[in-house]
Order: sequence, then structure tokens, then C-alpha cells
Amino acid sequence: MDQRIINLFDEYTHKPLTREEFLKKLARLTGSTAAALAVLPLLEVNYAHAATVPQQDDRITTEYITYDAEGVAMRGYLAKPKKMGKHSAVLVVHENRGLNPHTEDVARRFALEGFIALAPDALSPLGGAPADADKARELFQQLDATKNLQNFAKAFDYLKTVQDCNGKFGCIGFCWGGAMANNLAVNVPELLASAPFYGRQPDVNDVPKIKAALQLHYAEQDERVNAGIAVYEEALKKAGVKYELHMYTGAQHAFFNDTAPTRYNEAAAKLAWGRVIEFFKTTLR
Repeated sequence: MDQRIINLFDEYTHKPLTREEFLKKLARLTGSTAAALAVLPLLEVNYAHAATVPQQDDRITTEYITYDAEGVAMRGYLAKPKKMGKHSAVLVVHENRGLNPHTEDVARRFALEGFIALAPDALSPLGGAPADADKARELFQQLDATKNLQNFAKAFDYLKTVQDCNGKFGCIGFCWGGAMANNLAVNVPELLASAPFYGRQPDVNDVPKIKAALQLHYAEQDERVNAGIAVYEEALKKAGVKYELHMYTGAQHAFFNDTAPTRYNEAAAKLAWGRVIEFFKTTLR
């Protein structure tokens, strides 16, 4: 697909660009409104492909939980291995659509690997993630950044109360959640490992606060996010933060999301997943 179309969709999903404006620009790129509407299903997520791990998989347990945060009850999806014993926990942070079937599936994937996984919904203070992605993105503009960060940080307090949690914590985040994973590494000293995927980098002045090991995942075609890599990496080296950085050749922003047909890159996603699991098994056990 024309890279200009993918870049336009990225602008639409991350900046205040209305659907009407997006479709007009898309029509100009594709040549007509009809062509734009034909391309649209290839760009937008399709949650029909979200369940790579069945919701009723006999090897794991899942439930919706709530925990107290900044004056609100945060809703989250908890997935755990059925195997008896103590397990490390991974916080799974969604993209800028709120908690959705894809994020829940990622949590189940972690449970199959022997981790307790908690995926909170950032939009809990605003009534929860709506099914309409456009409405969800609009709601993200209403979140208070400071309170939102604390809402996610409080998730680790909840995980401490989970009976089969061993008290070792990791975090993974995608896009908007990748930025959150970076900021949690700055603000949660007990976090041992964080794996941000194509996420905005934190303020370089805060990098020395990072105690966690980092595994950073970036897509070669993601110019918007990649613009901050050099300064971030320099700050990490200067602060002596343990990190590894992986750049996926030819991959687009959101390459891990298998419900986004045009941007999903199966080879890159599988390689990244293998790296993440090995990273967490090494740092959290």
C-alpha cells in the first residue's frame, strides 16, 4: 500500500484529525471517494481476528477486576496461568483505543507463558472504552495526564494483592501504551522490566530515574516516533540504564497488532514476541 496512505492513517489515529477530514484526504490520495471507502477496511482494525488464544482456554483463568486509583475505580482484564505456584506479573497497556479484544488477547498470551497479566482500561474514569474507535480517541484527549499515569502506577499495588503473584513486575505497552510503558519505567522504581513498542519517549531529564531494564521495539517506517530515538538512547547510555533496542526493517507503526491488516507484520511481530518473552523470563524470574 502507498506509504502516504499509511502515514495519513497514522496522522488520523494520533492527531486531532476528524473522520471527515481524513476521508477527504484519503479520497485525494486514492483518486475517488469510492476508492477511499474500498481501502478503509484495510486500514481499520478488525477485532474478529483478535482471539489467537480462546477466551475459555483451559490452561488459564480470566476475569474483569477493578482497583482503586486516583479517586476512580479502574477496570482491568486479568489473565492468570492455572498452574499452581507463584508467578511474575506483566502490566499490558493498550493503544489509544482503550481496553479492547486485541489487548485482552495479548494478556491471555502472557498467561500461557506463565505470567499473571493485567490490562487496565485508561478510559475507566470516563465510563470505559467505547466500541467506536473514533469516540475512544476523542475521550483520550479528556484524560488528565498526571492522574492517568498514577492510575496505571496503582495497578502494581493491586497486583501485590493477587495471591499467586511473586512481587516481580514487568510492563509492556503499544503506541500510546508504549509511551506509558516508558513513563512507568521512570515513575515506578519497583518495575524490573519494561518493553515499550513504538512509544513516545519520556523526557530525557527523567531518564536517570529509570531502574528497570528496557527492551525498546521500533518500526523502520515509523518516522513520527523514531524521531525521538537518538536523544533517548543517548540519555539511556549516559544514565547507565540497561537497555536493548530493536528496529524492525520495513515494519510500520503498530506492526504487532494483528487486527490491523495493513500495518501488521507477522514476521516482525513473532520475532518481537519471542524477544519479549525471553526478556521477561530473564528479568522477572
